[in-house]
Amino acid sequence: MDKRQIALLACPVCHGKLVYDPESMELICRNDAMAFPIREGIPVMLSEEARTLTTDERLTPVR
Repeated sequence: MDKRQIALLACPVCHGKLVYDPESMELICRNDAMAFPIREGIPVMLSEEARTLTTDERLTPVR
C-alpha cells in the first residue's frame, strides 16, 4: 500500500494510527492490538474482520 493512503486511514475502533505490515498484508493498531486485513489491495476496516494480535506480536515492532 502507498504510504499516503495509510496516513489517511485510522483505526475504526479508537481512531488511532495504523501501521502497515507488508509481510502479513495487514494494518496494525497497537492501541487496540488489532490487525485489519488487506484483501486484493483494499483494507477491510471492520472490527468484525480484524484479528487480535498475539502477545508476541504486541511486543514485536512492525518493520
